[in-house]
Amino acid sequence: MEYKLDDKDWKIISLLQEHADYSTRQMAKRLLMPVTTVHHRIRKLRKQRIIKKFTVELDYGKTGRSFVAYVLISVNLEVLKKKRRTQHDLAREIRRIDEVERVDIVSGGTDMIALVRVKDVDKFDKLLLGRLQLIEGIKNTQSLIVIHAGRI
Repeated sequence: MEYKLDDKDWKIISLLQEHADYSTRQMAKRLLMPVTTVHHRIRKLRKQRIIKKFTVELDYGKTGRSFVAYVLISVNLEVLKKKRRTQHDLAREIRRIDEVERVDIVSGGTDMIALVRVKDVDKFDKLLLGRLQLIEGIKNTQSLIVIHAGRI
């Protein structure tokens, strides 16, 4: 049975998305709800796998990975079929590259989109030409360099 989110659940989720480091007490105070209500709702949201995990947002300028690009990837299905591999297998292989943050399989003129974070354009060049484009099953790539990242 599907869990129905109500207004309180959405308020909790919204606050968690901005402040995952808040204690239950801080959240309750901010949301004007009893601590026990916030605690039980978060437990229920986790149990239902609506909240899958808590994470952090990094300042990539301070981590040495401030150069960001989306790499559009076209797949060579013939090569994958010969190797008895799927697009999911290829996506997992691409994701194993440390600088690749995520890989999504998409529809349209592109088969996959990879989000890549590296130090600078030289590191991106080495990653793209020296590793990513050499993976069997990748037909071609197109790169979109991020000029401004963030919530607007």
